[in-house]
Amino acid sequence: MTRPLAILCALVLAAPTAIATAHAEEDCGDLGRNYQLIEREAVSVQTNMALISAADRGCEALARQLLDAGASLLARDRHGDMALAHAARGGQIKLVELFLNAGAPIDARNVEGGTALYAAADAQKPSTVALLLAKGADPNLTGRTGLTPLIAAAFKGNDRIAEALIAHHADPNARDVYGKGAIVYAAARGFDDIVRRLLDAGVDGSARYGNDLTAVMWAAGHDEGVGAASVERVVDLLLAHGGRLDDADNRGRTALMIAAELGYAPTVDLLLKRGADRTLKDREGKTALDLAKNAEVRERLAAH
Repeated sequence: MTRPLAILCALVLAAPTAIATAHAEEDCGDLGRNYQLIEREAVSVQTNMALISAADRGCEALARQLLDAGASLLARDRHGDMALAHAARGGQIKLVELFLNAGAPIDARNVEGGTALYAAADAQKPSTVALLLAKGADPNLTGRTGLTPLIAAAFKGNDRIAEALIAHHADPNARDVYGKGAIVYAAARGFDDIVRRLLDAGVDGSARYGNDLTAVMWAAGHDEGVGAASVERVVDLLLAHGGRLDDADNRGRTALMIAAELGYAPTVDLLLKRGADRTLKDREGKTALDLAKNAEVRERLAAH
């Protein structure tokens, strides 16, 4: 394999996530010069690989040249992604529009099921998401492990993308293969703006998810680093929309027990102030106090 072709191959194999640099023009120039070295003898796979690399880097002029040279917008990388998905993931909005106008299938799916829209949502590219939705992309096609673009936006905390998806009929109640919906991810990560948006879109604050967990329980067992104020806002939103403090999961554990076992003293205090019952027992006969991870949690429970 010649050195120019090896460079092109390496760039494609580094997909699906292309690393944006401050030297985009220089990168495009390098890609163009490398392709020129093999252009006369290039077979279709080489031309197609060059197009995918151009999509990653946002090289519009080179992409047009390659399309004119016969590069196929149906060609896929080893993950099953087409050039459109590469451009969408990188937020290369001009290339996304170029490829769509040239006939790229907007809802083509990779080996995990992901579309260009999913790639743009997961990479937090709101302008690209808006363009794809305006062009008719299906917001409910799933990517890896059944994640929808809306679930990806909720996990990342991107309310702008979540708003656009819901406005284009993304299902706010869709669940992944683990039985978790967008509100679960948003609640666990303290994204109260997205929790509010999903509740306003009709999500039931008391709904059960995998292992009979509720969004209140996920908020109580929030990710590390989520601030107490964010947890409070999420919990209060859920309670105002039908969430119940003392519901138990399939282990018989309540939100209070979950927070106590994790050692989240401020969350334990919040739940107690909102009326959580500290005397309840799980299926093993343990109370929140029995499960308390540290002295601070035990003190909060004793104080109430």
